[in-house]
Amino acid sequence: MLSVPWWIYLVLMGIVVSGYMTIRTAKKDREIDAAFIEKEGEVYIERIREERERRQQIKRMT
Repeated sequence: MLSVPWWIYLVLMGIVVSGYMTIRTAKKDREIDAAFIEKEGEVYIERIREERERRQQIKRMT
């Protein structure tokens, strides 16, 4: 164990930290994407409701 240079341990620790940060960042990105998709979905559903109401009002007028 002592025959390995000290900088090898630093490299291995850097690889582990880099992997952890990659996983953490990917998780955060998925959460942000899910929130954005949900918000856009709500906007789309609201547009559909408004269009449906508009068509019903036109139908009542005729």
